[in-house]
Amino acid sequence: MAVTAKMVKELREKTGAGMMDCKKALTEVDGDMEKAIEWLREKGISKAQKKQDRIAAEGSTFIEVDGNTAVIFEVNAETDFVAKNDQFKNLLQELATHLVKQKPATVEEALEQKLHGEGETVNDFITTNIAKIGEKITLRRFTIVDKGDNDAFGAYLHMGGRIAVLSVLEGTTEEAVAKDVAMHVAAVNPRYATREEVSAEEVNQEREVLKKEALNEGKPENIVEKMVEGRLGKFFEGIVLLEQSFVKDPDKKVKQFVQEHNATVKTFVRYEVGEGLEKREENFAEEVMNQVNK
Repeated sequence: MAVTAKMVKELREKTGAGMMDCKKALTEVDGDMEKAIEWLREKGISKAQKKQDRIAAEGSTFIEVDGNTAVIFEVNAETDFVAKNDQFKNLLQELATHLVKQKPATVEEALEQKLHGEGETVNDFITTNIAKIGEKITLRRFTIVDKGDNDAFGAYLHMGGRIAVLSVLEGTTEEAVAKDVAMHVAAVNPRYATREEVSAEEVNQEREVLKKEALNEGKPENIVEKMVEGRLGKFFEGIVLLEQSFVKDPDKKVKQFVQEHNATVKTFVRYEVGEGLEKREENFAEEVMNQVNK
């Protein structure tokens, strides 16, 4: 069967692949549209596999809220150029819709699920986008959070998705209040919501360090214990959300701010792109040339 320009255009619209790739695919399968789509997918998988040893520590975080369920997740790519790409943004939205509806327990489970419950798997969807975008892309992590009808989600994205925070406040339905708490978490990066969440082991370890510091300063042993307890307060301020000075009003603690709204902080999740991942050692000029040469 002769391959026409109309057929090439149709295949390109269906797959997003380049015109020459579409023409070659149709030629290889004698004009069969479905086989051509499969041929391009196989070619995409081949391209994607070549990218698996690359370092993907850039990308974006994202939050999707659907009624009483929300998801916060991170998708990694190789460069921050991609995070600004419309195709990558579409990928984020598609994954967000899937995750918040299907509620997988793990990344592995999510990748094996049918996208939105039908059609291709999430893994195939990501692989197809790797072929189109030209970079390694991975769904790194996600957290699904549920709330009650009388609670509020606070969703905050900082720097276009470089940092994302999802908070849950109980006792209020004011999303603006919950978002202010999420904004604080993005800025200050506490590790715990309350003192009670800090393990006794961590507190005791800090107490011993502070005790040794006080003794090394030559303080009398009879006042060391009081000093240590006072300094432990500073320790908690550094890592516990409710003990911190509220960024929008430093004269009050976060605890006071939420209490003024008859609320309590149930939980929060904070993701920062690439935290804990190996970074590429590459300068800006090289990164630009890599984009140009793809």
